[in-house]
Amino acid sequence: MSAAPALRGSEMRALQHFILFAVIAYGSAAGSESSQGFGSAHKFYRVADGKADARTYNGYRRYHAGCNHCHGPDGVGSAFASSLVARPINIDTFRRVVLRGQSSGGNSVMKGFAGDPNFAPYIDDIYAYLQARADGALGRGRPERLKP
Repeated sequence: MSAAPALRGSEMRALQHFILFAVIAYGSAAGSESSQGFGSAHKFYRVADGKADARTYNGYRRYHAGCNHCHGPDGVGSAFASSLVARPINIDTFRRVVLRGQSSGGNSVMKGFAGDPNFAPYIDDIYAYLQARADGALGRGRPERLKP
């Protein structure tokens, strides 16, 4: 029996992207049993006339301070991280993945942010922003703020 040929760099990256997508898709499906998600009646955001409440606006700011580097502008995804608005996950799964990270076969796919003071306290704000994007309540780009 002959050994399998080694993967080239581009083939390895394609395989890593496939594994990342599979892990995230599995996490989305596994967490879909929760009743509190993007599709539920409970909304974490308030948007009126295209303007976001303080929580959702802060979520936009926090998302674009770090999450967009991997998950793309406005949560639409990138070549190596999935969209967070096309196939949204429920709040419990979102909190778990953001705090603990995500791994596949012993390899870290996404690090956890439990110890990061710039993200951990604002998980629900980021979720509110992504929920508003997924629901179509907010478009791409910086939202205007609702006046209190």
